[in-house]
Amino acid sequence: MADEIATGSAGASDSGGHSGRDPGEQSPLQTRAQFLKNWSWELVISFNQGACSRGSAQHGFNRETQETTAREWSERQRQVLSFEQTIEFLRYSHRKAPFLFFNGNTFADIGRQLSAAAFADLPQSRRREVTSAIAHYIAGVLDREAMAEIVESLCETATWNSGDRIKTMRGTTHGVIVKVLEDGRIVWKPDGSESELIGLPESLVREISPKRAR
Repeated sequence: MADEIATGSAGASDSGGHSGRDPGEQSPLQTRAQFLKNWSWELVISFNQGACSRGSAQHGFNRETQETTAREWSERQRQVLSFEQTIEFLRYSHRKAPFLFFNGNTFADIGRQLSAAAFADLPQSRRREVTSAIAHYIAGVLDREAMAEIVESLCETATWNSGDRIKTMRGTTHGVIVKVLEDGRIVWKPDGSESELIGLPESLVREISPKRAR
């Protein structure tokens, strides 16, 4: 059995701080609903068939795990879960490998669609980054802490002030806010530069200082 996205070393869900959220503020990952209610196992199979077709691979089932995974999937469809529990289950299903090929892509694509619906209120650029982070976590190429920090920071309703540390959406450029214009745009100065840039709030993320070394 193989996937074109390799499974990483990230383990199951663990606890621990990973964001700059205020105490008592609920993480968007804790929103609860029957997220899998309309996702039948037959629909999951169709996703794998599509992935195999695009990848020129034979669609088929892993006889050792397909039946148990399908049964567990049906059970989860009837349950109210947090969004975090839902994506943990998608990651678990990927690792169970019920299909011969493209398990990672199958469950990551489902997670991407669920995320796009769950975070539909976000600006498009932020929604794209959130869905990408969740899909990469399900596929096993991003660890849980990094995924959660990305999701929570992009969902944060920020109040921007002069002197705040910020970074671009992908974290390639860091800097400090110079001032906030009346129309809401942000004037900021990248680190190591005297130039000032103007950006939209949805294109920038507050920089969170590491709380602990690993």
